Amino acid sequence: MRLKDKVALITGAGSGIGYQTALRFAREGAAVLAVDINEEGGLQCVADIGQRGGSASYFRADVSRASDCEKMIDAAESTFGKLDVLFNNAGISHAEDDDAINTSEAVWDQTMTVNVKGVFLGCKYGVPALRRAGGGSIINTASFVALMGAATPQLAYTASKGAVLSMTRELAMIHARENIRVNALCPGPLRTELLMKYLDTEEKKQRRLVHIPMGRFGEATEIADAALYLASDESSFVTGSSFMVDGGITAAYVTPEQPRVKAGSWL
Repeated sequence: MRLKDKVALITGAGSGIGYQTALRFAREGAAVLAVDINEEGGLQCVADIGQRGGSASYFRADVSRASDCEKMIDAAESTFGKLDVLFNNAGISHAEDDDAINTSEAVWDQTMTVNVKGVFLGCKYGVPALRRAGGGSIINTASFVALMGAATPQLAYTASKGAVLSMTRELAMIHARENIRVNALCPGPLRTELLMKYLDTEEKKQRRLVHIPMGRFGEATEIADAALYLASDESSFVTGSSFMVDGGITAAYVTPEQPRVKAGSWL
């Protein structure tokens, strides 16, 4: 079992990527603290893990609140004795997120508070717990749009995921000598409720699929498999990465940076 004797805290575990990752981690031997503001989904996740013979507990937390984040880390340690893996996965995509002109300040603030501040607070209180455990893995959910922009305007969401990438790189450098690895998981378009609520017609789905080289949407279970690699000791030399799981979309559309100076030049 790839996560035997490890303890993992997963935010946003009540649905989508978080839910499937919680099931996957538990199947690989981890004890899981399933965190979500959605109590029904979080409890269902824990119940499903229990039915499969795994170990899990639910904790209700709003990741945009410092007190909740501090308490969820305390809950992981008090319930399971330590924390080895922190998956900062919770995030939102607001229905009224648009371009700079049409996105309200309230939508911008809410998106940043959950998607960026939530990751910051998870790390603020999670890093000391990982230190106490002798090291571990932090996984932050970003997105392919942080590298290439979205096909339809969602400025706050895209900007927030870019911030997650930058924060991940900085944290990875800060904690590299402490046996704490920090990586960003960048999903492509997925067949999850978060995306399908926008692509609510076959025409809209096909317009998006034409840009994905593999010709299909990803599944939350496939992202869970990638998270499992980053959580496990198999990725012991991986930190500061933007781990793409996107069906090839960024390879098709993102052009690598060109060298800014000629070889041998100091100018």
